[in-house]
Amino acid sequence: MTQDYFSPNNVLVVTFGEDPENDRNAYQALTDLKQLDSQDQIKITGAAVITRDGDGRVDVKSDVGEDPYVGTASGGVLGLLVGIIGGPLGMLLGGAYGMLVGSLFDIDEVDTTESVLGEISKQVKPARTALLAEVTEQSPEVIDAAMARLGGEVLRRPTIDVEDEIAAAQEAERRAEDEARKELHKARVEKTKSDAHAKVEELKAKLHRSTAGTTA
Repeated sequence: MTQDYFSPNNVLVVTFGEDPENDRNAYQALTDLKQLDSQDQIKITGAAVITRDGDGRVDVKSDVGEDPYVGTASGGVLGLLVGIIGGPLGMLLGGAYGMLVGSLFDIDEVDTTESVLGEISKQVKPARTALLAEVTEQSPEVIDAAMARLGGEVLRRPTIDVEDEIAAAQEAERRAEDEARKELHKARVEKTKSDAHAKVEELKAKLHRSTAGTTA
């Protein structure tokens, strides 16, 4: 999915190449973003250093000191984003999930396997560290230059697009839960009917044996 316009309000994912040793630069990148914020070059709504473990779970790192921006990752857009890409739906991002988003928005004749959340999720690779941030910026050059000095590659997507897909993801999850409950209820009903049928058949068998004994 390409972006052919610039939005001042964006969600960023910054990654640091193929060498895991470079991941430590994510912490310096967070510091540099805060410095840019203090200089009024950008405004940070929220930012955090995150990792994804081998099972796909995303963890917001807390070992960056008493950082007010990291605290915001537990709420708002970043908190919801972390919860989605680190949860069960994160495994579907970029694949079946994109189709779910498309169906919820009635998008026809569009490659719905691509999605903003899918792109973000793919950037946060297993056993790697990344910087996730929600910012307001006048142009991409300021942050891009600061991240490039650390070997960081920036994926930038408009906050409004991320919010739209978060809403779609939550709706998809709600529908999936509803369907799961329906299937569980159906299974219980079928089991109850099966058990009842088995008991009736057992009673019939007993009655048949009793009748046969009386006849004999």
